[in-house]
Amino acid sequence: MTWVAVLDIGKTNVKLSAADADGTILETLSTPNLVLPAPPYRHHEILALEGWIIDALGRLGQRRPIEAIVTCGHGSGGVLVGEDAPAMPMIDYEGEVPSSVNELYRRAVGGFRERGSPIMLGASHLARQMLWLETGWPEIFARARYFLGLPQYWAWRLSGVAASEFTVLGAQSHLWNVPEHRFAPIVDARGWAEKLPPFAAAWATLGPPTPEIARRAGLPPATRVLCGIHDSSANFYRYQAAGLRGLTVVSTGTWIVALSDATPPERLDEQRGMCRNSDPQGRPLAGALCMGGREFSLVAGEQPNEALADRAVLTGLVARGTFAVPCFGEEDGLLPGRARNGHIVGPRPRDAPERRALAVMLSALLTDLLLDVLGGDGDVVLDGTFCRDPLYPALVAALRPRQRIRFDLHGYGSAAGAALLAGHESRVAPAPLTLRTPAPLDIAALSGYRARWRLFATEATR
Repeated sequence: MTWVAVLDIGKTNVKLSAADADGTILETLSTPNLVLPAPPYRHHEILALEGWIIDALGRLGQRRPIEAIVTCGHGSGGVLVGEDAPAMPMIDYEGEVPSSVNELYRRAVGGFRERGSPIMLGASHLARQMLWLETGWPEIFARARYFLGLPQYWAWRLSGVAASEFTVLGAQSHLWNVPEHRFAPIVDARGWAEKLPPFAAAWATLGPPTPEIARRAGLPPATRVLCGIHDSSANFYRYQAAGLRGLTVVSTGTWIVALSDATPPERLDEQRGMCRNSDPQGRPLAGALCMGGREFSLVAGEQPNEALADRAVLTGLVARGTFAVPCFGEEDGLLPGRARNGHIVGPRPRDAPERRALAVMLSALLTDLLLDVLGGDGDVVLDGTFCRDPLYPALVAALRPRQRIRFDLHGYGSAAGAALLAGHESRVAPAPLTLRTPAPLDIAALSGYRARWRLFATEATR
């Protein structure tokens, strides 16, 4: 049997996994994704990371013959490159952008319809990163060959072939108009088209590893390096590959990201943090997101790794009228005006179990709100880290009794979806998928609690 190696570039950690043809993850190696301070700005240490990736590919390949390598990563990472090396360090998207760049960006980026997402904090958008690099280091920018999204950067480093890709440029980059299948206005206005290489499909083979990479990693010369994909779109593709349509997938982690192929375009609302994404075929997906993982951590505080919310504790919090009202963090896209206004209403949680239960309740209520924002009554699939706590999917199902809610305990959804790209052109049957139904949950006064929470959470938006 041959295997697919999946390089999954997260904001905090980088993982290299071996997967089979069905997307089952058999082995994973990981390392921190280090961030260094200025100069020239907060940036990721991609040169050292490259050494780890090559070494890890070699170790993985010694145990499992690698037939293909596919990269996936978040949508807020990009690298300006020369002919054969990075031209500038990779910007950390949570770093502070100069106010002059932000002011220029707001004037230049165009309207919501063209860019497809609200203007978010920091350097979240690839277009803002390009503008920062162009205005801050104009000579280097002018000499540079390409600006590559994160998955395509690593595909380029491995294969030597540069490409752009629909899901990456369709993920809050502000560079690509997904429904009209063309560059956003800022690309033409700034003359950036030549900095963005031709498009390739996420599943397209860019080439074999370069001779140097093949030698250093011990890879067979026939190994395929695929173009790569945005991580949330990879996770959605996993369900598409299984034959599911007309659904909303809610991925949970640092962000709660809801993507739907059933939401009509007219529902997109910039004021509610909604966005337009793309599936691997370039078709629009409607999205809504909030920094739910950050909210969870700020409410739950320090918790043992194995901690789970207790149903009796949760029931007690509802009966007492204890609410966690967002947003505790700095991001407020789902609830405009609520950033840094998070607070507890009612009796405060007394200990770690109560904080845990309250954080799980907050996560479920935010998910419920995201689903309302997207609209529709189709099937919902929950996945990601929140689903490890059985009360989370049970609460979402209890809050939405008219919808079919299922969940997936697969811990590597993006990596599994990315692995399935290796068989995209040869697949003749739906990819296998195991979904679970949440256990029934009956909490007295839950609907009234939900209504009161929404009143508290939307006070600043009126």
